Amino acid sequence: MTLIILLEILLLLIVRSSGFIPSNTFISNKKYYGTKELKYNERLSRLGMVNDKIGIFYGTSTGSTGEAAELIAEGLGLVGVEVDEPIDIDSVEAEEVCKRLNEYNSLIVGTPTWNTGADTERSGTGWDEIYYNEMQNLKLSQKKVGVFGLGDSVSYSENYGDATGELHDVLQNLGCTMMGYTSKDGYLHKSSKAIRENQFCGLLLDAVNQEDLTQERVTNWISQLMKEGILEKGVTTTTTTTPDKKPIEETNIKVTPVEVTKNSKSVEVEVPHVVNSELVTSLKDKQEGFIPRVNPITKKTMWISLDGKSCFFYD
Repeated sequence: MTLIILLEILLLLIVRSSGFIPSNTFISNKKYYGTKELKYNERLSRLGMVNDKIGIFYGTSTGSTGEAAELIAEGLGLVGVEVDEPIDIDSVEAEEVCKRLNEYNSLIVGTPTWNTGADTERSGTGWDEIYYNEMQNLKLSQKKVGVFGLGDSVSYSENYGDATGELHDVLQNLGCTMMGYTSKDGYLHKSSKAIRENQFCGLLLDAVNQEDLTQERVTNWISQLMKEGILEKGVTTTTTTTPDKKPIEETNIKVTPVEVTKNSKSVEVEVPHVVNSELVTSLKDKQEGFIPRVNPITKKTMWISLDGKSCFFYD
């Protein structure tokens, strides 16, 4: 049976490289090759073999991390790297996520940060559900992995990208070879749980305050991953990159305690002094249970539920 499967994979490789399409098929090239590609990857999985492409996985709450994943995939394609469509882990079952993680030699994984200040399960996405359950059964030894994360370095300056650090640690503890560490220079944060040996443990992006730097940061990170050998087999060493730009001075944000009521319980939270006080009062009266966070740069207020899993903006 194994010999038959190997022969089928060989035939599929010939089809992929030759462009041959049977004369009796009436389906489009794209659909034809897409079907063959799916079957090809399924065969690899059944044999315990891995895919030489880079697998991109991400969790997202508002869509920003998914957009970053697409940007990374496009950037890799521009330098000739073959990648599959990025996978939103919340769109598939936990077992399928783990199965797909096993199929690649190289992985790029990303997460937002929602449960700020928490010791574990900080992403607010499906990652939290599988970190210490299904993923603990994975055998990821020597897989090359780069992590990326999104966060608000101003409104959450003391917890910037915290979930990225947890994602990094979970994969490292499973035996992955971590790479793509980046400099902290040029960011607006005060502290972060994503810092390892005075560097970010991957690519950190801020789509709220520094969106204009996203493309440059992604491009530089892809170049760094290629230099560190993310597609090469065997053990590689990581390098540290230091931007030419000088660090941006961090500014202190004054905060004012505001009491938010939920389910007849009072919770005192720190809210920037520029918060719309009338809106705070209105929400308290309605017992919505949302905490206001104001970005002093954009002047926008983001209201976040006490469980950290939902939010809305109010100008």
